[in-house]
Amino acid sequence: MKKGNDLQDMAALKQQVESEGLQKIGKDLGSLSQYFREMLKDLKEDSVARVLSAINDDEEVISKSKISEDKLVQALSVLFQLMNLVEENAAVQFRRKVENRLGAAKIRGSWAETFKKWEKRGLTQEQIASILPDIHINPVLTAHPTEAKRITILELHRELYLLLVKKENAVWSETERKVINEQIRALLERWWRTGEVYLEKPDVASERSSVMHYFKKVFPEALKLSDERLRFAWRAHGFDRQVLRDPNNYPKVTFGSWVGGDRDGHPYVTADVTRQTLMELRMGALDLLEGQLTNLVTQMSFSEGRNDVPAELMKRIQQMAAQLGKQGKKALERNLHEPWRQYLNLCLVKLSNTRKERERGKGSLYANSEELAADLLFLRKTLLKIGADRIVDGFLFPVERQVKAFGFHLAKLDIRQNSDFHDKAIEQMLAFASAGDTDFSKWDEEKRIAFLSQELESRRPFVISGVSVGPEADQVLACYLELRDHIKKYGTEGLGALIVSMTRGVSDLLVVQLFLREVGLQDAGLQIVPLFETIDDLHASPEIMERYLSHPSVHLVKQDNGTVQEVMLGYSDSNKDGGIVASRWNIYKAERALTEVANRHGIKLRFFHGIGGTISRGGGKYHRFLDSMPLGSFSGEIKLTVQGETIAQQFANLVNATYNLEMLLAGASLQTGFYKYPVEPRQYPVDALDLLNQLSLKHYQELIQHPDFIRFYSECTPIDVLEQSKIGSRPSRRTGKRTLNDLRAIPWVFSWNQSRFNLTAWYGVGHALNTLQKDHPQEYEALRNYAQSWPFLRYTLIHIETNLLNADTRLMQEYASLVSDDKVRNTFMERILEEHRESLQHIASLLGDQTESRRVSLLANIDRRKRPLFTLHHLQVNKLREWRKLKDEDPQKADALLQKLLVITTAISGGVKSTG
Repeated sequence: MKKGNDLQDMAALKQQVESEGLQKIGKDLGSLSQYFREMLKDLKEDSVARVLSAINDDEEVISKSKISEDKLVQALSVLFQLMNLVEENAAVQFRRKVENRLGAAKIRGSWAETFKKWEKRGLTQEQIASILPDIHINPVLTAHPTEAKRITILELHRELYLLLVKKENAVWSETERKVINEQIRALLERWWRTGEVYLEKPDVASERSSVMHYFKKVFPEALKLSDERLRFAWRAHGFDRQVLRDPNNYPKVTFGSWVGGDRDGHPYVTADVTRQTLMELRMGALDLLEGQLTNLVTQMSFSEGRNDVPAELMKRIQQMAAQLGKQGKKALERNLHEPWRQYLNLCLVKLSNTRKERERGKGSLYANSEELAADLLFLRKTLLKIGADRIVDGFLFPVERQVKAFGFHLAKLDIRQNSDFHDKAIEQMLAFASAGDTDFSKWDEEKRIAFLSQELESRRPFVISGVSVGPEADQVLACYLELRDHIKKYGTEGLGALIVSMTRGVSDLLVVQLFLREVGLQDAGLQIVPLFETIDDLHASPEIMERYLSHPSVHLVKQDNGTVQEVMLGYSDSNKDGGIVASRWNIYKAERALTEVANRHGIKLRFFHGIGGTISRGGGKYHRFLDSMPLGSFSGEIKLTVQGETIAQQFANLVNATYNLEMLLAGASLQTGFYKYPVEPRQYPVDALDLLNQLSLKHYQELIQHPDFIRFYSECTPIDVLEQSKIGSRPSRRTGKRTLNDLRAIPWVFSWNQSRFNLTAWYGVGHALNTLQKDHPQEYEALRNYAQSWPFLRYTLIHIETNLLNADTRLMQEYASLVSDDKVRNTFMERILEEHRESLQHIASLLGDQTESRRVSLLANIDRRKRPLFTLHHLQVNKLREWRKLKDEDPQKADALLQKLLVITTAISGGVKSTG
């Protein structure tokens, strides 16, 4: 009985904290909005301030206002961004209150909760300690065209967020508080005077600069804080603190990037861009580590007079100084009688020589980051020998972790290209070599495999170096030649995977081996990675990987913890292809089947999850995402993409960055525990979900394959505006064809979100559940019974519900008014509105309880934005109608109107907190 009461008390306390959070959002937003209005009045923008005051109460104020549409849109755009900042800060405060009042174990996905779950399973400290080093997470930053805000505005957001946090400190005097308030007003004025939308389309260099900021400025500090949280949770749980003194006992964290390496449908990512990117990443890493070592020198001020200097340290100092000659002598003279500083000064000289690429001599520079790690390990041993344990833990340990995480490459650069592009390259190479039948793309799979298998037995290249073969072949080989040159100089440390988009068969992977052979990289140990994107490809993936792993020419990559093969799973195209249920369920089944294949071959799989920011494309809370994976399929290795606006949302401020790293690490560890220490398989209603998948897939594909669908979609969403936007360096379509297949998944999702259908994250679900309930009631009840206890099902249902609630039927109908043909409009809207109604009804039935009581925060967020968003949507619909008419009649006026539409698009994306 007491346990039940405790649970009720805990739930009540959590509900109270949530209520306090909503009150805080209201209070903070009220203050910021007031500062915003005061700033506007100071700038003589009284009418704009009046509209903002009345936005939620009096529609007539807006309709009668004489302010320009540009100023109205800008004011609402800023208002939405202020909401987002306030909500972000409130979420941080909520987690702190939960931790302080209920304990750290009540933070979902935290290390404390993870340790508690392991303890409940009966795992010992030794077993838990054995799991941690097997973890390897690798977030990969991409520059997909989803971030609609300018970099300048993102920086301004960070400054304003820090002021919000600063203001909460209770120690400030009244005068100091007024100073902070004035700083906030000044920032708001800067914001008002700065445009939000890119005036010019960003190039790859500017996108590279953006992600470099996170690698150099955010992740190093977030990793340090994340490690501290792990260490604190470990000790708080009563575990031996000595275990986590060694950096080798921690989960491995590395980072990746697609910027400058992803050339799938991206004509501006040339071989030269890849070369520049690899060098910028290398220089960024060396600069970062040089700064870390320089700071460490200031912290190692231990004199030989107060400490027993180990003889091996003095011997090593003399050896290094002799190897460095004049540079070594100068380094020793800097800190006389402080041997630990002298040692680090010598390490700094070697690191500086490495960065400047001075002539290599024995011991004059570092060949790779492992040599620097070895020097730091030696330093660790000498400090421990004199009992300086706290010095090692507090100052040296973070630097050792930085070296392991960032190496001399900062982030591994993945190289991605489409299988169709590779086929064209092979055809051009065959034609150049006069090899008979050159229609490689038309060969059946068996003929392709037979040809490639025979070719890979030879080291003879097809192409003479330096000779032009054809546009695709020249581009592919130029890229691989740059990789070869980089590897010759610096090794493979900075290179990630060679990813093949739209992998349809084993031959698509063997083709890459042929390219590697062409440039002499067949033995370089580079990982060739399939990307399974469509529903059909996911179905075929186990058989493809079985044949690939069995192929005699395939040499898998061995690591310290075993042989690992990476496999990428595509959330975006599988969703566009089959809808939300089919996408999630087929990825889930592919993970299970691929794990069985890997187990038969005695290897580990590293799943690379190609997730986006939106729910349609796999987005959501990391710990819930990891919880939803099939038990036993997670080997400890994971990569996942962090795309577009999601990068800023999750990692722009340090507290959020640390939280999300902890969620990734703890969630990955929990799942790896099931792989390393298996539990009895849990029985879930997979047959019911299989049936749901079939029903929803059929209904969804009936919609998108309808002969009039493209017309309906093109007219009722602003897809034509998004294709003109300046928010990313890559085109919206892979080849420029106006077909659904050629359209990238990102603008596909973005356009439905803009028009508030959110169709990509729920369509097909209502019909499927309705059919299941009527024709297969037992399967329906099985799903209802497991909706709370099956993590995958609960995760999927909550995501679907979130998008259903964010959709707005009133706005759907307003956007549908743009469809010129009444019959087409009515045909689709009847289907869509009925599907939305049925989906809401059945999801609520499966999850139980009243939606209003379960989704308090979400519904409050939606309501907070409803009126100002409606104003923007109404404006967007009118401008779309006008722009489409002007495109043919007056192109010059149409271009001016397009700029206004882009600003409105950005404002709406800020309001709905989502793009593509």
